[in-house]
Amino acid sequence: MSNGQFLVIEGLEGAGKSTAIATVEQWLTQQNIHFISTREPGGTQLAEQLRDILKYYDKEPITAPSELLLMYAARSQLLENKIKPALSAGSWVIGDRHDLSSRAYQGGGRQIPMAQLDHLRELTLGNFRPNLTLYLDINPLVGLERARNRGELDRIEQQTLDFFHRAREVYLSEAKSDPEHIKVVDASCPLAEVQQQIIQILNDYVNTHE
Repeated sequence: MSNGQFLVIEGLEGAGKSTAIATVEQWLTQQNIHFISTREPGGTQLAEQLRDILKYYDKEPITAPSELLLMYAARSQLLENKIKPALSAGSWVIGDRHDLSSRAYQGGGRQIPMAQLDHLRELTLGNFRPNLTLYLDINPLVGLERARNRGELDRIEQQTLDFFHRAREVYLSEAKSDPEHIKVVDASCPLAEVQQQIIQILNDYVNTHE
């Protein structure tokens, strides 16, 4: 495929996004497809500073609306300054999270009305959407245990279990409503099986869009 494609990896804490991204990167390399990888929040100098605030700022409580606005500010910077230029140059972009994370975490987890997220999405993203999203689905209890085993949890990872159950419900609902663009990967399977699921989705996607 000669056109740039935006491929996003989504999932709750501990779902295995880093491993999934490495699998995608290896697959793209084997296909001789040029790509860049980025993450949200982050990916540009300003967006990385916002990431530090969102994940580790503890001088005062960050309100849910402030968190949401900071997420979209970082996303807007990344989209306009890195993602769109790369896509225009014909490169694939692998995104570690994108807009779906806000719908799950701020919409589901924080229970901010989706209509408000829709307004922000329209303002910052317009009609831009990923070409393909891989959602790594896992029981929040299992995922959080994996995250704890990695080390100290950041500000968002320290939310209640109910928060992550609500986020998961949104992920699954969004995937059900848009099965063409959002593919669900069973991240509770052994690693080799998860990788096989990802590769199969990628092969099917390329074969369908050639």
